[in-house]
Amino acid sequence: MGNQHKYKFSTIILAAGQGTRMRSKLPKVLHKLTGQPMVCHVLDAVAPLKPDHTIVVIAPHMDSVKHVVLAKSPKAKLAVQQKQLGTGNAVASAMPALKAYPGMVLVLYGDTPMISTETINTLLTAHQKNKVAISLLGMQPHPPTGYGRLVMKTEPFVERIVEEKDATAAEKKITHVWAGVMAFDAAFLAKNLPKLKPSKATGEYYLTALIEMAAAQKLKTLMVSIAVDEAMGVNSRAQLADAEKIIQQRLRARAMENGATLIDPATVYLSADTKLGTDVVIHPHVVFGPGVSIADDVEIRSFCHIEGATVASQAIVGPYARLRPGTTVGQGAHVGNFVELKQTKLGKGAKANHLSYIGDADVGEDANIGAGTITCNYDGVANKYKTTIGKNASIGSNTSLVAPVMIGEGAMVGAGSVITVDVAKDAMAIARAPQINKTGKAKAFRLKKKK
Repeated sequence: MGNQHKYKFSTIILAAGQGTRMRSKLPKVLHKLTGQPMVCHVLDAVAPLKPDHTIVVIAPHMDSVKHVVLAKSPKAKLAVQQKQLGTGNAVASAMPALKAYPGMVLVLYGDTPMISTETINTLLTAHQKNKVAISLLGMQPHPPTGYGRLVMKTEPFVERIVEEKDATAAEKKITHVWAGVMAFDAAFLAKNLPKLKPSKATGEYYLTALIEMAAAQKLKTLMVSIAVDEAMGVNSRAQLADAEKIIQQRLRARAMENGATLIDPATVYLSADTKLGTDVVIHPHVVFGPGVSIADDVEIRSFCHIEGATVASQAIVGPYARLRPGTTVGQGAHVGNFVELKQTKLGKGAKANHLSYIGDADVGEDANIGAGTITCNYDGVANKYKTTIGKNASIGSNTSLVAPVMIGEGAMVGAGSVITVDVAKDAMAIARAPQINKTGKAKAFRLKKKK
């Protein structure tokens, strides 16, 4: 889409809100939806359209927001709104970065994460086509209670926005309300933004006042209608949960449209960046954290948690498996019930079918990991060590592999072993205390206890 549109624009994302209703020390825009901060959803929505500049407005001491923004969008610029004096003041904080800019300026909100690339493109295209000073998004919620009404003599051109508390009885019957997003002709914005006056009631500068200023100059403000869900702002934990539900529904629908089978979609939780191949089958109650890529023809069985992992084609994972960051599961490999893999490469055709922890390990092709196997990778202080298991090796049940250790290709380890030294190719290792059988001892023991 970024190569198809024919307009120049820059975007300002307002992200300075403290989010007091969230009851959190975390800045509001850093609360996560589908595994990533809200502000990252907004950055993702605008990025495909390739803005000339992306400026994110933050409050003083919001270094955490700065780090997240730059990690997501390294070319973004940060502007600091020194005092929380309204949306007009916030946009003014970003304007020095747009001196003599010739295009459009899009204003988005870091706590409105539902906005889509398609909607932004529609707004900017309409703005350009109609040659207006301002364009904005409008919606028709039912009821429209609590929203600023869009006063229009001739739809879709807006004369002004009236807040509900200031609206007349007739104005309260207006069904079109402001959805929060606006785009401006850059020259108009640069000229008129300094003319904004503070509200007598709050002392804040409101961006919406520019609509009446445009009308006074016989310039037009265009409304573009969108679905209510896209305009949803997040100001509380309850609204965060509502937003999560909506975005999850979108992600599930997209996954199924692209060829994945979700047996019970409502019980599968995806992250914003989850990649699912075609003919993947996801059973109920599976959670995907960030950074997961699942290839074609994979089966993920119920109650798995997968994060930061890659699964190759034809593999089977679960039920009740946990794949932690840094894990790769090879083609046709099996990860069974109550198996945890962390920072581990499980080779093609390898199997770890039950009750094992494999961490910081490299497991070769077609190796078999018996039930109850543990790689003892942590020294109890600060260091992790690697375990290497060769191709076609077989690890017996209830084995502890004390890293660093290497099990050679084709080697076998007897059940119940504690392995502390390397095992050569094709060798058999047995490391356990010898068994002693005492004839009649059990019967004698029981008689003694009865007396």
